[in-house]
Amino acid sequence: MDLLDLLHDTMSSPWVYLALFAIAVLDGFFPVVPSETAVITAGVFAASGTPYLPAVIVVAAAGALVGDHVSYAIGRGGGARLLGRLPADGRRSRAIDRARRGIATRGGLILTVARYVPGGRTAVTLTMGAVRFPRRRFLAFDALAAGSWGLYSALVGYVGGLAFEQDPLRGLLLGLGLALTVTVVVEVARWLRNHRRATPDTEAFSAEAVSRPADAR
Repeated sequence: MDLLDLLHDTMSSPWVYLALFAIAVLDGFFPVVPSETAVITAGVFAASGTPYLPAVIVVAAAGALVGDHVSYAIGRGGGARLLGRLPADGRRSRAIDRARRGIATRGGLILTVARYVPGGRTAVTLTMGAVRFPRRRFLAFDALAAGSWGLYSALVGYVGGLAFEQDPLRGLLLGLGLALTVTVVVEVARWLRNHRRATPDTEAFSAEAVSRPADAR
């Protein structure tokens, strides 16, 4: 059995929806899981009728929403305690204060943009939990972020599948290329914005503060 046959068998299985949901959940707090690749692949094969595209979008978005809330809960628990032990006059404490102010004023935008940046989304959701961003607001913004991400990822694959209906592997390569292009554009735009402001990036604050010991300087 070659790769194409294996993919066909996998995507035609009714278990594919559960697999997509589980992968999206894990990727929310364990960012080495390739959720975009899985959803894009499902979108490519959905162009041929199986799996069902609307179901792919719904389960991907639902999984992303659940995974983000797991990450938020982790940050709200361990992350909050870690931040509470930071010296009040320390450099990292001041960085977290700036991150907290940024999240308070534009948390929805930060969360939505970060959903399209593998790894970055986890740093942001952990930080939002650690600084105790209001849970209801987090749910509202994350529903928008996860829903748009599920729609985008599935449709990117679907476009690739339509372009190469007789060659799903080429369609998958096109879909992954489009997704990579969008990620690069988002990262470049974010870097340029931060460079113009000459201030550290919120995600860098979060990754550094949540992952390092409290007594580090």
